[in-house]
Amino acid sequence: MSIATVATGFAIMLGLMFLSLPVAVAIIAVGAVGGYLAYGPPLVDMMGGVVWGTLNNSVMTAIPLFMLLGELLLRSGIADRMYDALAVWLGRLPGGLLHTNIGTCALFSATSGSSVATAATVGTIALPALRARNYPERAALGSLAAGGTLGILIPPSVNLLVYGSLANVSVGQLFIAGVVPGLVMTGLFSLYIALAHGKAGANSETVDVPLGEKLRLLRHLVPPLVIFLVVMGGIYGGLATPTESAALGVMVALGFVVASGRLTGEVLLHCFRQSAKTTGMVVLVIVCALLLNVTLSMLGTAQAVTRWVAGLGLDRTTLLLLLVAFYIVLGMFMDAMSMLVLTVPIAVPMVTAVGGDPIWFGIFIVVMCEIALITPPVGMNLFVVQGVRGGGSFGDVARGTLPYVFIMVAFTVLLILWPEVALWLPRSMSGAP
Repeated sequence: MSIATVATGFAIMLGLMFLSLPVAVAIIAVGAVGGYLAYGPPLVDMMGGVVWGTLNNSVMTAIPLFMLLGELLLRSGIADRMYDALAVWLGRLPGGLLHTNIGTCALFSATSGSSVATAATVGTIALPALRARNYPERAALGSLAAGGTLGILIPPSVNLLVYGSLANVSVGQLFIAGVVPGLVMTGLFSLYIALAHGKAGANSETVDVPLGEKLRLLRHLVPPLVIFLVVMGGIYGGLATPTESAALGVMVALGFVVASGRLTGEVLLHCFRQSAKTTGMVVLVIVCALLLNVTLSMLGTAQAVTRWVAGLGLDRTTLLLLLVAFYIVLGMFMDAMSMLVLTVPIAVPMVTAVGGDPIWFGIFIVVMCEIALITPPVGMNLFVVQGVRGGGSFGDVARGTLPYVFIMVAFTVLLILWPEVALWLPRSMSGAP
């Protein structure tokens, strides 16, 4: 199979997306038609078995459970109280409640594996408070959209879960590898806010909260921390699979919901419905990408691309910088999950061929997905925050997130030059050199 054929198929797929076809439809059209033209009905007939074999993997069952986990925290009011607790501690920093946005997004990310859910949840809670205190609209919207991207980097992450399944690497190792990059990214976002928006909210009325009350409010941070420890401890301690750990997390979350007095049939029904909708969207894209991957595997696409890259004589750094440019452009026109499942089967062999670590590359590609979430015209978090906002210019959201895009690109370069940012913690915990 030639590189020209690969490029043609990819161009056709992007062309179908430009014609406003749903991403899943464009992917399956190229995969099924390409497979039929290359091998005829037998290849199409075998696709069903391949999809069933992949989705029957218990790891995939964790997706709806992590979605449900985030919904429970939102609908029970735990997320609201989390925001209030962080606000009294972070609100006096230069930038005020903008730091609270980032901090709450980071903490909520430790219980919800979805970036969209993180942005929507924290945006719903934060925007009324930010408007009441006359914070700059653009800065507020940018911090919420960018902070929401932490949902797919800080574990547990649905994107890392899917990557681990597709690349056949340890989900537990991926989750551990995401901790330090997630914390570093959170710190960089807050540093930017302190430097660029240090006077935001300075004219709003502040209330002095006694130290005793601040300490009492810290109890509202207990639920997400406990859930994070249960999920991550179960996976990394070898006590439970990712799916079992997700189920344990849901049970612990239900316990906190019961303790808060918010558990009703209506709340549960709403959580189940929203989780089912989001899961259906994610799984549909995964299924269509798997069908395309069947065709790509049979045609030897990954091997052809790997040979082509080897023939170029590129070193690891140059190849990864080219991938950064490729993913940034691709992320402007494709949602993060589609971009992930579509490129992993081809990109992983390329990167490992030049000495890249597949665990490290999982973090790299998720950071690329984060950038895709806040780059127009298809940046999902931009639309989510704009929807929560309830009106106004979409350009305000896009311009507010632009500095965070540059921060993420700079962080990616750091990740390329210093892979230990992602690999140090999993290697330390596994005892590897």
